[in-house]
Amino acid sequence: MPGLKASILIVEDEDSVRMTLAEIFKTLGHPVRSASDGLAALIEIRQETPDILLSDLNMPAMSGFELLSVVRRRFPSIRVVAMSGAYSGSQVPCGVTADAFYEKGHGVAALLKVMESVESVERQCRETPDPIWIQRNGHDTAGTEFVTMTCPDCFRTFPQTISGTPGAILNTRCVFCQGLIHFGVVDPMHAVFPTCP
Repeated sequence: MPGLKASILIVEDEDSVRMTLAEIFKTLGHPVRSASDGLAALIEIRQETPDILLSDLNMPAMSGFELLSVVRRRFPSIRVVAMSGAYSGSQVPCGVTADAFYEKGHGVAALLKVMESVESVERQCRETPDPIWIQRNGHDTAGTEFVTMTCPDCFRTFPQTISGTPGAILNTRCVFCQGLIHFGVVDPMHAVFPTCP
């Protein structure tokens, strides 16, 4: 249908930012839904798949890093825009599975330009899924470092002990469905990702 605007799912943990973004895109004629974290976003996606996902990277429960990795694997047709105030520039930070990046605080005009650029992107499936990027969570009572991981196949969460350097790609099996999961651990405070080509 000519003139039909792309549907957008906004994922942002700050209520005021989420509501403001929703109003901007509704005013421009886009069908808009919103979620306060990655888990809530997955519920919204399962109800109705959006054309574009606009997601913050640093959120509680399920971070944007993990959400974007799951979306890329399970819903490859969704075009993805990552946003954050922790990274600068207009390029997608290394390790972030997104089609475009918006640096928070750079104004509505910059955001609209980024959103327009992804409307024409055609998603292509890859044989090997991108790794899931998970933020560091902390340590258990024994002092072992772990992350809380969400399986991209069955969507169940489980703790996963980690070792090694940030940015390394690791493998594990889901404790529930036994699906193989490729993952990496990010330290958003230091923006540690693998080196991009």
